[in-house]
Amino acid sequence: VQVVESGGGLVQAGGSLRLSCAASGSTFSVNFMGWYRQAPGKQRELVAGIQFSGGTTTYADSVKGRFTISRDNAKNTMYLQMNSLKPEDTGVYYCNANVRSSGTTYSYWGQGTQVTVSS
Repeated sequence: VQVVESGGGLVQAGGSLRLSCAASGSTFSVNFMGWYRQAPGKQRELVAGIQFSGGTTTYADSVKGRFTISRDNAKNTMYLQMNSLKPEDTGVYYCNANVRSSGTTYSYWGQGTQVTVSS
């Protein structure tokens, strides 16, 4: 399974970005996908996540009301709409896919995409 992110970039504070993450490969089903952020000198943290069956979402307190996570089950793709961006949202955003294949659960990470918010 490959996990590929896209959509990062440089934006001014108050602006918006949309991240995408697609999982592809051999036969599998997605259980959960999440966006994690790692700022310089800090630990990687969960920003938002979504259950593919049912659509239950979770958000870090710092992004509630500004970020919206969604998914397209048919495409095994997850999106993160980021609005009202702040400089503290800066970091490398990694996509993680928790998938099931042949009765076993696996976790895959993307390569990361840089998000920089200037003040």
